Amino acid sequence: MEIIKNKKIYTLLLFLFMAVSCKKEYLDPNNLSFYTPEAFKSAEALWATLVACERNMRIEYYGDAAPIVTETIYSDIAVEGTTDKPGPAQDLNQAITPDAQLNHTDYNKIGWYWNEGYRGIRYANTAIKYIDAPEDYSSEAERNQLLGSAYFHRALRYYRLTQQFGDVPLTLEEISEPKLDYYTTKREVILHRMKEDLEFAQEWVPDNVNKGQVTKGAVSHLLTKVNLALGLFDEAIQSASNVIDGGVYKLMTNRFGVDANDASKNVVWDLHRPENKSLASNTEGLLLVIDRLNIDGNTDNGTTIGGTQSMRNAVPYWGNAGLLTPAGNGGMSDQPNIEIDQVEAYGRGIGRVRPTWYTQKGMWKDTTDLRHAPGNWMDMEDLVYNRPSLKGADPYYGKHLQLRNAQGTILSSDTIRQWFGWPHYKLFVEDPQRVQPAGGKSDWYIFRLAETYLLRAEAYFWKGDLAMAAADINKVRERALAAPITAADVNMGTILDERARELYYEEPRKTELTRIAYIFAITGKTAENGKSYTLEAFSENNYFYDRVMAKSDFYNKGVKTNFGVTYTMSPYHVLWPVPISAINGNSLGHINQNKGYAGSESNIPPLEEIPAEGNN
Repeated sequence: MEIIKNKKIYTLLLFLFMAVSCKKEYLDPNNLSFYTPEAFKSAEALWATLVACERNMRIEYYGDAAPIVTETIYSDIAVEGTTDKPGPAQDLNQAITPDAQLNHTDYNKIGWYWNEGYRGIRYANTAIKYIDAPEDYSSEAERNQLLGSAYFHRALRYYRLTQQFGDVPLTLEEISEPKLDYYTTKREVILHRMKEDLEFAQEWVPDNVNKGQVTKGAVSHLLTKVNLALGLFDEAIQSASNVIDGGVYKLMTNRFGVDANDASKNVVWDLHRPENKSLASNTEGLLLVIDRLNIDGNTDNGTTIGGTQSMRNAVPYWGNAGLLTPAGNGGMSDQPNIEIDQVEAYGRGIGRVRPTWYTQKGMWKDTTDLRHAPGNWMDMEDLVYNRPSLKGADPYYGKHLQLRNAQGTILSSDTIRQWFGWPHYKLFVEDPQRVQPAGGKSDWYIFRLAETYLLRAEAYFWKGDLAMAAADINKVRERALAAPITAADVNMGTILDERARELYYEEPRKTELTRIAYIFAITGKTAENGKSYTLEAFSENNYFYDRVMAKSDFYNKGVKTNFGVTYTMSPYHVLWPVPISAINGNSLGHINQNKGYAGSESNIPPLEEIPAEGNN
């Protein structure tokens, strides 16, 4: 496979899409299309609309406070670690409201998901509307591949929106005139339509495509998630099996790629090297986003350096002067080119993503697990005191960090932000454009076969076939050299533990937790905590909240930041608030607000069928 082709028409149309979309929200009534069938007389031009979808998909994983940070901290595996200001998503009861700042680097990216979700839908709808405009398709198969790819992009956004916000407006057409009359559509209705579209796409989208484009494997993977969300467990098993048993994709179990000859590394390290993710020999990636130095369309915007900034976002603020030696001196330096240069090795983190104790210690049961092994996983005690001024003046220079001195005094001024472990193998991305590396350009996995196994395991769990669920979980564990589990070990907590171990800072954790909470409410199945749930009381009593409370050592402990903000969460946070701007700008229709947030008292029943054209 190749990287996405660099053609002038792609660049031109992408620029036009961005020029319009950067100034307007999709549900803004004045956000109109200027496209005509004449603009898409060539198939190449219509394919370019999907380049905009691909770019939109990529942005979730890139930049300071990348949106994936919000997905990660809004769950059981991490919290927001920025402790030097008010506003970040910590006291969720106070900070997360419909009229709050919901799209801000220092606060959260909830509003980003709403805006960019609908922006991606708009791009996809453009391709769908003009699917028969090109006059130069090479075959009916090319036409249907393009349509199937557009269906995938639309379905991906609606899958995410319906797990983040629940019932949302559904639009299946390109908007070309002012529109003020959106109505909320029931989540299940939307998902059923996306299922139909994905089934078409599964038939027509091939696997042999350019890297960064939609693959058949990605379509079947997303269809599995939609089937699960609808409670169609047999169909979820079948769509997952289409990927697992299709003969194209295999878990990477042998050394490969740029560091293959480095005996100090292992296959888990190889799997997450930026240089290896898009290799033809890597048979695990189902869908990736592409970001490289010196290619058109990368995440540089002309004024700032882009890149993942994965280390800035998710590595502790270890270079801060607040980490003291046992002798009482500031012990750390994140400056490069000093005698003990640790910033080049681990990056300059600021601790936005602060993993819970569960993530760092509680979920790790096997000392042999490569995902938590020395060299792959870092603990603070692996760092050494490296401030140059300590040399000759402090006996701890060059020695490993300690959290407490001999008297038991904590040697950190902020243990939330400065003291935690992290998966170095996944977050480390070389960053030659910055003096202090923060996380540079890298391709990134959107879907990976390891998750497909865990999705099929989940479907087997819902059906009560715990032996088959264990077999699929063990496929992932065996690659990591973790001990196999038995059928008796399997419950939803087991599956979520494995997802956290395998997919940290990769999966949209909040989305998946809410999806699972919905399934518990739909089925009434008793969870591992002994409780059962209903849709009627979803915002007051749900598995999402109970899982977070059971695993977090922040929301359930009354922890306060140095700034004095207390971490809080409530059951209604299972769904995010719809931004008030979307509701207020929709003067001739009605977009519902989620229960628990101001404005929900005005809700009306959501639509329970696909809206007629012109009424969605």
